[in-house]
Amino acid sequence: MKEGIHPEYNHEAVVKCACGNTFVTGSVKDELRVEICSQCHPFFTGKQNIVDVGGRVDRFKKKLEKRTVKKAAPVQTPAEEENTEA
Repeated sequence: MKEGIHPEYNHEAVVKCACGNTFVTGSVKDELRVEICSQCHPFFTGKQNIVDVGGRVDRFKKKLEKRTVKKAAPVQTPAEEENTEA
């Protein structure tokens, strides 16, 4: 191996998750920040957490409501409206 080209390996690197969990591992960096770890990942916890980025879940629910409302209320043509008035 060539000398002087490899980074220093830190055996006490701290991993910090967005959920607040921290643990120690080995890395070339002193601190690692992650969004999901084994304490908050749905596969390991058995719970589903919805991470809403920019209101995507709300926009999807609004679109879904609009589509179900359209299917529930049938559209009448002008000819049908005249027949119902009489």
